[in-house]
Amino acid sequence: MLVLGLSGSLRSGSYNTALLQAAGRLLTPPAHLEIYTNLAAVPPYSQDFDLDSTHPAVEQLRHAISSADALLISTPEYNASIPGQLKNALDWASRPFPNNALRRKPVAVIGASTGLFGAVWAQAELRKVLTTLGATVLNSELPVPTAHAAFTDDGRLRDPGLAAALQTIVDELRHQRAARAA
Repeated sequence: MLVLGLSGSLRSGSYNTALLQAAGRLLTPPAHLEIYTNLAAVPPYSQDFDLDSTHPAVEQLRHAISSADALLISTPEYNASIPGQLKNALDWASRPFPNNALRRKPVAVIGASTGLFGAVWAQAELRKVLTTLGATVLNSELPVPTAHAAFTDDGRLRDPGLAAALQTIVDELRHQRAARAA
């Protein structure tokens, strides 16, 4: 089982990318996580370019999503919402509607921030967008607050409750995929 990880943060040293890496450590073979690393290359969405020729980065994104069995998206919160580049990538992935790469795809949303709320608003917004696009979105959420202190030196979540919640989400995502395949 291939889980594609999308980080809504483009910066090096991203806590959301670290959260995806922590989730990847919780998957047992043959399941594994691949983090998509080319989000910054996806151009601004324009319907003018959607129909005739698509940018190679958009094709790469759509192919990565289509090839994955499930998605795990980790997002920070920018101005009480979803980071623009993540939303832009989802706009591209949503085309052509209704047979887009996200349709019926199991997706879990998690998030980390340096504040006390752990990107809860961004996670709620992202679940709304993904549901509208036709993804099968898990109801579980994982806000990781004070992310600058949330990880151990080996990249695991320091708080046992957060680590257990992340394990539950990874397990739910795997079960959602198994139920879809049956």
